[in-house]
Amino acid sequence: MSEGTEPLVRRAARRLRGWGGVAAMAVACGLTASLTLLPLTREGSDAAAPGTDRTAGAGGGTGVGVQVRADTCRNPEASLTPSTEDGPSVRAVKERGKLIVGVDQSSYRWGYRNPEKGVLEGFDIALARAIAKDLLGDEDAVIFRAIPTNQRIAALDGGKVDLVVRTMTINCKRIEQVAFSTAYFQAGQQVLAPKRSDITGYDSSLRGKRVCTAEGSTAHEALEENSFGAVFKDEGDGTKDDEDLLTVPNQLDCLARLQLGEVDAVVTDNALAAGQAAQDPAVELKGKPFTKEYYGVAARLGADDLVRRVNHVLVGYRQGPWQTAYRQWLEKDLPGITGPPAPLYK
Repeated sequence: MSEGTEPLVRRAARRLRGWGGVAAMAVACGLTASLTLLPLTREGSDAAAPGTDRTAGAGGGTGVGVQVRADTCRNPEASLTPSTEDGPSVRAVKERGKLIVGVDQSSYRWGYRNPEKGVLEGFDIALARAIAKDLLGDEDAVIFRAIPTNQRIAALDGGKVDLVVRTMTINCKRIEQVAFSTAYFQAGQQVLAPKRSDITGYDSSLRGKRVCTAEGSTAHEALEENSFGAVFKDEGDGTKDDEDLLTVPNQLDCLARLQLGEVDAVVTDNALAAGQAAQDPAVELKGKPFTKEYYGVAARLGADDLVRRVNHVLVGYRQGPWQTAYRQWLEKDLPGITGPPAPLYK
């Protein structure tokens, strides 16, 4: 633990004693873990990470794919048609014998480390394993790398991972930076706040309130467009003096800030917020979702063969495994979802 993070975690440990015991302490631990990029090898494997050369790192060759520009974007969820044909990116994964996936390790029900089993579990983890099984014949042939919210694109661009499966919203801005699969989940932005709060949702009740979001998130972009008078930026955002108080590297850090009383509310995907509310009975979702967003599996721009292969996996995944994973991980906290989004192809 660095000297910079230790005081915050100690402060969290003192303040969170009345916030639900184990769950609250898990948030404090997650806050420390999320401040750095953590390599997580597959359970039981010490496989070496790939190089960071764009032509020799994770993902292999660059391909020739061209993404739609944001200013002409109409259907950002449209992806490449499915295929099982091996290209340079798929061959690189097969030659290595491991699929390297960027994930979360602190989002309850999506990607989190089970404290009893000591392994990563969740809806996104199940999907990552399904992709590994299709590519390599073994769902355990995967190396997980925990990456903060604001490092998802950088991890792909730097060749640290082949794919990101981490509640990543597809939108017009991001399709200029990464290549997405078809959508595998629909979510929406919503406000999370203490039950006793007078905040009623994403509306004028946020005026003057301190609102936390993750850097590089669609929630932060929404507040930039219309904050309703909320305070949501740190003075040193984007500099070495950034306090990481209102804009944080990892989304779960916001829950810790909320529990510490350092912010009044959080804006994030309702799919993530529902898991946080399940961990902490003192908070709840306020109002209704104010956006419609779709999660996709992200690959590096140009890795068209890998994107097509993921889309092939998703065709079968939607026919049964998706529903199994939903019932296991999400239905309790996000009831009423009848199935995955229908795929949209270019």
